[in-house]
Amino acid sequence: METMVYLASDIQKALGLGRSKTYLFLDEVYRQQENPPFRVIKVGKLFRVPKKSFDDWINAVQ
Repeated sequence: METMVYLASDIQKALGLGRSKTYLFLDEVYRQQENPPFRVIKVGKLFRVPKKSFDDWINAVQ
Protein backbone atom coordinates (compact mmCIF):
# COMPACT_ATOMS: atom_id res chain seq x y z
CA MET A 1 0.00 0.00 0.00
CA GLU A 2 1.37 3.37 -1.02
CA THR A 3 1.43 6.08 1.64
CA MET A 4 -0.78 9.10 1.10
CA VAL A 5 1.41 11.53 3.03
CA TYR A 6 4.88 13.01 2.83
CA LEU A 7 7.19 13.03 5.83
CA ALA A 8 9.12 16.13 6.84
CA SER A 9 12.23 14.55 5.29
CA ASP A 10 10.40 14.21 1.95
CA ILE A 11 9.44 17.91 2.04
CA GLN A 12 13.02 18.78 3.00
CA LYS A 13 14.39 17.00 -0.08
CA ALA A 14 11.71 18.36 -2.41
CA LEU A 15 12.35 21.96 -1.39
CA GLY A 16 16.10 21.68 -0.82
CA LEU A 17 15.88 23.00 2.73
CA GLY A 18 17.77 22.10 5.86
CA ARG A 19 16.11 20.12 8.62
CA SER A 20 15.50 23.09 10.95
CA LYS A 21 14.11 25.32 8.18
CA THR A 22 11.81 22.52 7.04
CA TYR A 23 10.31 22.12 10.51
CA LEU A 24 9.94 25.89 10.91
CA PHE A 25 8.24 26.12 7.51
CA LEU A 26 5.86 23.21 8.21
CA ASP A 27 4.98 24.67 11.62
CA GLU A 28 4.28 28.05 10.01
CA VAL A 29 2.00 26.47 7.38
CA TYR A 30 0.29 24.38 10.08
CA ARG A 31 -0.49 27.50 12.13
CA GLN A 32 -1.91 29.49 9.19
CA GLN A 33 -5.61 29.80 9.80
CA GLU A 34 -6.68 31.34 6.51
CA ASN A 35 -5.71 29.93 3.12
CA PRO A 36 -2.67 27.80 3.92
CA PRO A 37 -0.75 26.86 0.76
CA PHE A 38 -1.21 23.13 1.54
CA ARG A 39 -2.46 20.95 4.40
CA VAL A 40 -0.18 19.98 7.25
CA ILE A 41 -1.16 17.40 9.84
CA LYS A 42 0.65 17.46 13.16
CA VAL A 43 0.69 14.36 15.36
CA GLY A 44 2.58 15.19 18.52
CA LYS A 45 5.86 16.57 17.19
CA LEU A 46 5.57 14.81 13.83
CA PHE A 47 4.44 16.53 10.66
CA ARG A 48 2.64 14.78 7.83
CA VAL A 49 1.65 16.45 4.58
CA PRO A 50 -1.01 14.93 2.31
CA LYS A 51 0.63 14.22 -1.05
CA LYS A 52 -2.16 15.62 -3.21
CA SER A 53 -2.29 18.89 -1.29
CA PHE A 54 1.49 19.43 -1.47
CA ASP A 55 1.76 18.30 -5.11
CA ASP A 56 -1.04 20.67 -6.18
CA TRP A 57 0.73 23.54 -4.43
CA ILE A 58 4.21 22.80 -5.80
CA ASN A 59 2.85 22.37 -9.36
CA ALA A 60 1.01 25.69 -9.14
CA VAL A 61 4.19 27.46 -8.00
CA GLN A 62 6.30 26.18 -10.90
